[in-house]
Amino acid sequence: MIADLHNHTKLCNHAEGEISEYIEQAIKCGIRYFGFSEHAPMNFDEQYRIGFHQMQEYEQSILEAKKKYEKEIEIFLGYEVDFLKGYMDERVLNANVDYLIGSVHFIEEWGFDNPEFIGSYQNQDIDEIWQKYFDAIEEMAKSRLFDIVGHLDLIKIFKYMPKKEINEIAKNALLAIKEADMSVEINVAGFRKPIGEAYPSFSLLQEIKKLDIPITFASDAHKPEQVGLYSKEITKMAKQLGFSQCAIYRGRKIEFVNF
Repeated sequence: MIADLHNHTKLCNHAEGEISEYIEQAIKCGIRYFGFSEHAPMNFDEQYRIGFHQMQEYEQSILEAKKKYEKEIEIFLGYEVDFLKGYMDERVLNANVDYLIGSVHFIEEWGFDNPEFIGSYQNQDIDEIWQKYFDAIEEMAKSRLFDIVGHLDLIKIFKYMPKKEINEIAKNALLAIKEADMSVEINVAGFRKPIGEAYPSFSLLQEIKKLDIPITFASDAHKPEQVGLYSKEITKMAKQLGFSQCAIYRGRKIEFVNF
């Protein structure tokens, strides 16, 4: 992949490796545009994200790496922000970064993608869970707070699939994403999970292409060795669907590069 905008650091408490190791792996993989988007702080689920007191440390370390490696690769600074009403913070939303990834990891404060809480799937209607999830994605897009949609169909992570047509469930969310001028990342982390495929699915990407919504790419790496994994697969899939450009961001402004 030419661009890879969604990656983490050990500051989030569930990743490992040094920033330089991620960057050097990206250079080795031929990535030209590489972004860090650490899990943004909020006063909820604190053990899986940086604290507000670490924002300056995180931002400064990425900017230092940007300068250090400027002749080899372009480094971007971002945050992955959980869309969760009552917990998003202006310090993050107004941060001086290249982009904000908006992600939904919680349905009514249930961490549906956390294996610790997988048992909750047994007590609910799967179609209703999926609809609640995409309703949250729609609301996130309508907030106009973010640039990139993180792992669009993350709700499929444990292979609890709905009976209802997924594209129909996601229809209004996709329209809201289009209206908000957001891009959607093709995120390879799903290959490392029980679902065993990228986020979003091929079928959803077909709808994204029809709506002329931009795409970008993401390793969503939590270890340096995860950078660039499955890049050939997702680049091939994107080209197969007719995409030839992906989005990058500088100072919250979208640009496009050919791949």
